[in-house]
Amino acid sequence: MTDQPCPCRAQDAEPASLSACCGPYVEGAKPAPTAEALMRSRYTAYVLGRIDYLEATLAPERRASFHRAAATDWSKKSQWLGLDIEATEAGQPGDAAGHVEFTAHYISEGLRLTHREKSLFRFDEADQRWYFVEGEGRKSAPVIRQPRPGRNDPCSCGSGKKYKKCCGAAA
Repeated sequence: MTDQPCPCRAQDAEPASLSACCGPYVEGAKPAPTAEALMRSRYTAYVLGRIDYLEATLAPERRASFHRAAATDWSKKSQWLGLDIEATEAGQPGDAAGHVEFTAHYISEGLRLTHREKSLFRFDEADQRWYFVEGEGRKSAPVIRQPRPGRNDPCSCGSGKKYKKCCGAAA
């Protein structure tokens, strides 16, 4: 494992190194201590293409429905841009469960997208590990930018004026 910045901290002013952040969890050296740490390490696993880790950190009852090919495809075909943790609820040592709400930023097929989700995590006392149970979320629709009219084109507002003398005057 190189000492590159950890992908889960890409938005932080002082990003931690992969070896000091999610690396030990993704490598299996130790379990994530909190629901948020597991969430961050799962994001990192998508960035690094570590699909085995994604499957291993699923709650055991959810593994049968894991779509390895889809996870691999999303991981490989996306350019991962960063992760924002929006909110956490419980999920600390000693808690039985916790929620983490996050936004993952990425580019897919040339489009800048986000995936926002509120995920449920459960701590298993027998294994002494956090597991991802389920997520409630959605992928964003791509932002499509229309070309702006030229300065001498008719204004799109229907005023009959040139764009530069109408809506373009404020731009």
